[in-house]
Amino acid sequence: MWKTPIASRRASRRSPEPRRCRHLKKENVVSELHKFLFDGLPVRGMIVRLTDAWQEILARRASNTATGAYPPPVAELLGEMTAAATLMQANIKFNGALILQIFGDGPVKVAVAEAKPDLSLRATAKVIGDLPADARLPDMVNVNNKGRCAITLDPKDKLPGTTPYQGVVPLFGDNGEKLGKLSDVLQHYMLQSEQLDTTLVLAADDKVAAGLLIQRLPVKGEGNLEGTADKDHDQANEDQIGRNEDYNRISILASSLKRDELLTLDVETILRRLFWEEKLLRFEPQTGAAGPHFACTCGRERVAQMIRGLGVEEAESILAERGDIEVGCDFCGKQYRFDAVDAAQLFTPLGDQIPGSPVVQ
Repeated sequence: MWKTPIASRRASRRSPEPRRCRHLKKENVVSELHKFLFDGLPVRGMIVRLTDAWQEILARRASNTATGAYPPPVAELLGEMTAAATLMQANIKFNGALILQIFGDGPVKVAVAEAKPDLSLRATAKVIGDLPADARLPDMVNVNNKGRCAITLDPKDKLPGTTPYQGVVPLFGDNGEKLGKLSDVLQHYMLQSEQLDTTLVLAADDKVAAGLLIQRLPVKGEGNLEGTADKDHDQANEDQIGRNEDYNRISILASSLKRDELLTLDVETILRRLFWEEKLLRFEPQTGAAGPHFACTCGRERVAQMIRGLGVEEAESILAERGDIEVGCDFCGKQYRFDAVDAAQLFTPLGDQIPGSPVVQ
């Protein structure tokens, strides 16, 4: 049993080497994902640091003339969601997209972060109205306690009639109390969906979106998040909730990680400060093309198909009103413009078409 206060206990466990705070040079740092196991213990962990990928998401949104940049509280929430989606996608064996959504009755109508198996990422949020600079999760999406968090697993190769698996939880605890942090919501979700003890520490600013995940390994089998675990697996995992002393000890250490530390310290420093007395089995870090990176599936042809779906009359009505048809991607912020010639080409047989304008902004 732990008999000393958490803060002093953590301080006493820190490495005896000189305390040199190694802050990252955030410019030109590549996003990275680190996985590790605690040797001999039923506990695994991951740290994700989204730098260039996260900055790309924010820059594209800010460059969109129709929307402008996200308000700081929304950017922070979306950054935490993107880091969390990356951790959750990397934590399961699933060939498809993991989509994390927060929606409710506040000025942020919906926030979405998507992570694919290759760790390509994208994120967006729809904001209606103004937000105070210090707005928190309940202020943004859970004003009247009607907010929800949904996690959807959308298979890459769906068979006909196959529907994505989705789990939904409210943004309040067991006693109806509003949950103030995204990490609290997702930990609650993990207990309900996977029956696994999970600790999450999340943080984001305008340069970095980062997260630390610590999780007790399943007693037997996996697949709860995918909805494929059987009742025996569910019960075996549920019976161990809160009972593993090794996980509880490591969870306390992980929870002591501060927001500023997660945002400014490199991964090696974080792991050494938190777990220097534990034996970690480290996996090769995932960076670059194999690591977290921004990607969007939008394209001019997809927008063209959407305009065709509007029909000739609707397209001509938009052209008459404003002179061109402009469509902006909600995820990446790229704006596609079709002038009158471009639009006419969309409804003209291929053999009769003339070169159009390739304008993209």
